[in-house]
Amino acid sequence: MNTRRSVFLQSIRGPVLLITLGVLFAIHQAGILSFSRTWPLLIIVIGIMKLLERSSGPVPALPGEYPGRGGYQPHGAYPPPAAYPPPQQPPAQNPPSTPPGGDLK
Repeated sequence: MNTRRSVFLQSIRGPVLLITLGVLFAIHQAGILSFSRTWPLLIIVIGIMKLLERSSGPVPALPGEYPGRGGYQPHGAYPPPAAYPPPQQPPAQNPPSTPPGGDLK
């Protein structure tokens, strides 16, 4: 139902853009408006086509069996991660008994 409309909209995207481009060039050649003033219409047509495609696209499937290898495992079905040992702290160094510059008295 919706997938047929979505495929149809995807298949006419290229021709609609070419027709729009041709009309804009014809307007330019007729001297009505220059192409430098009408090119944003291409962006508008692209946006409208994308909105129509997304609004008629198929409904996303609910989580379930994934058709790939191994199947889809929903959240919580995976085993817990292995416990990692706590990070080791570097050994504490004893402060030097004399300042690094020597005795300055």
